Amino acid sequence: MSDSKPFQKHVLLLFSETGGGHRSAAEAIIEALDVEYGESVTSEMVDIFKDYAPLPFNRMPDWYPYMVKFPRLWGLSFKATNTRTASRAINTTFKPFVTRTARSIVRNHPSDIIVSVHPVGTTQILRVLGTDRPPFITVVTDMVSTHSFWYDKRSDLILVPTEMAREKALKNHMLPEKVKVVGQPVALRYCVPGGEKNALREKLGWLQGKTTLLLVGGGEGMGPLARTAYAIDASGLDVALVVVAGRNNKLKAELESHSWSIPAIINGFTRDMPDFMRAADVLVTKAGPGTIAEALNAGLPIILYSRLPGQEDGNVTFVTGVGAGVWAPTAEKVVNTLRKWTSQPDEYMKAVVACRASARPDASRNIAREIGRMLKLQPE
Repeated sequence: MSDSKPFQKHVLLLFSETGGGHRSAAEAIIEALDVEYGESVTSEMVDIFKDYAPLPFNRMPDWYPYMVKFPRLWGLSFKATNTRTASRAINTTFKPFVTRTARSIVRNHPSDIIVSVHPVGTTQILRVLGTDRPPFITVVTDMVSTHSFWYDKRSDLILVPTEMAREKALKNHMLPEKVKVVGQPVALRYCVPGGEKNALREKLGWLQGKTTLLLVGGGEGMGPLARTAYAIDASGLDVALVVVAGRNNKLKAELESHSWSIPAIINGFTRDMPDFMRAADVLVTKAGPGTIAEALNAGLPIILYSRLPGQEDGNVTFVTGVGAGVWAPTAEKVVNTLRKWTSQPDEYMKAVVACRASARPDASRNIAREIGRMLKLQPE
């Protein structure tokens, strides 16, 4: 911070790469801060597990992809700990182990405001900070099924993505005036108006003139992605398929070796997802909050074929409740939904309209403005 200009304010963002799109949310907020306030603000991200936690907890980001391979166990543990009483007990139990870590973070990263985008980055940091501290904002990145770890009365502001998340905050005895609904923070490239669909398809090298399905499984290619892809291929539907296997190279190789009956393009990890979503007609995905928010911004109807029990249950409720998509947990149900949407355009268009009505493309910038308001910054 020694090179900072005198008028600059410094923002510390606490995150960890343990699912839930915590990194991408933090990066989206930093991007929005730069757009809103330019050189008036500097920022940095700290991974609370990888950068500071003692062994073995610093390996948590590496373990996460393996932990969620046991979804029932994950769901049971989520539900068992997701009460105000349980959260308090766990925080108290771990206090002796994490206090030193929390103190190191605060000491090594002085800032004018702290923003936590991870549930574990809330209570322990606030305990260490005490009363003579910079403002603290919690940005909840779970869409609906928010864990009680997110909520601490000492937080100055709690920003949540949906009204249902706000209700959960109030059930955890947060003060109503401290809880604001702003939407899910996503990168600004997902929030700008899309180009013309045929032009985007030409740019991407996609086939024109067919209903195009975008099948994704998150950055790690999770969920029954291959089984779903093969069922779509065998369905007899007149569609084209674009698959994003993420970082799952084994899955990508398997799909590439398949003899496809329909036009199919197989991708690994890509940074072209904003264009992919604007160029596609239907998204088939697991129920990750960031992906759902990005699809809503693109007006892209959603078929949810997988979800992480506990953590993502509410995401399914949200999407189906607003009419932006359907829950289809088997390959057969995915195909049936596609058959309905391709044969009944009015039903498909209802989902398109619902996506656009539920989108919050200004979420990241609204979060940045809340940070700026606390820092008394003037927009660029």
